[in-house]
Amino acid sequence: MLLQILVNGVVLGCLYACIAAGFSLVWGVLNVINLMHGSFIVLGSYLAWGAYHSLGFSPWVTLAIAAPLFYAMGFLMQRGVLNRVMAAPVLVTLTLTFGMDLILNNAMILAFKADYRKLILDPPLGTVAWGSVVVPVDRLVATAFALVLTAALYVLLRRTRMGRAIIAVRLDRDAARLMGVDVPVTYAAAFGLGAAMAGCAGVLLALIFPISPLSSIPYLGKAFVVCVLGGLGSVPGAVLGGLVLGLVESFGALAIGPEHAVTLSFALLIGFLVFRPQGLLGKRGFE
Repeated sequence: MLLQILVNGVVLGCLYACIAAGFSLVWGVLNVINLMHGSFIVLGSYLAWGAYHSLGFSPWVTLAIAAPLFYAMGFLMQRGVLNRVMAAPVLVTLTLTFGMDLILNNAMILAFKADYRKLILDPPLGTVAWGSVVVPVDRLVATAFALVLTAALYVLLRRTRMGRAIIAVRLDRDAARLMGVDVPVTYAAAFGLGAAMAGCAGVLLALIFPISPLSSIPYLGKAFVVCVLGGLGSVPGAVLGGLVLGLVESFGALAIGPEHAVTLSFALLIGFLVFRPQGLLGKRGFE
């Protein structure tokens, strides 16, 4: 049983890492706590559900659609709306993203209702068994894609011109501007990448969890906790924080019951904020 719980925790942690990587990027680079992140994830799940039932597209094909679609949506949102208040205090951007999230979430309720839906593959992919450990194949494939997407984001940030510009803006915006970096475009690109990661994570989560606009707040909470655990703005930190949260929730569900998993995760959040606010891989800094 312990080995089964360990595998479940790792699978869950990899998905949490994919959820949080884009959120951490936006928060770390733009200093914007994007409260629309959970709704982006749910919208990605609806995209996977609709593409499968209406067009017959598998979720793996939908990933190739979701990435550029959500990137463009995030890029335009930042350039058209958020870019106007980037110099304002963080409370202004927090309130703005909260209002935009209300609009997006209520639009999804109007379009899809609040009923829960589930993406069920036909035929099912079956399960894989290693001794006493049994894992559905769709979860394994979703975990593999989550790791690939997170690794791709890391490589993009480290090896591409746009990624180096994003890191430069994060480290010192004024110095980056003096070196010829277009800061508003870089902000929009970072926000677009965060939205793309959220949309792709939603496609993968549609295979595992029921889909409803009501799920946006729990997803946002998971992203927030993982960012605090791993360290702000760090892709490896998002992976480590996601694994820690997934394992803590899995073993905590065995110890105190699955109904207390959320309580346990936020207790862990409070503990890190008190004793190690920079997270596992973060570094101390100042505003």
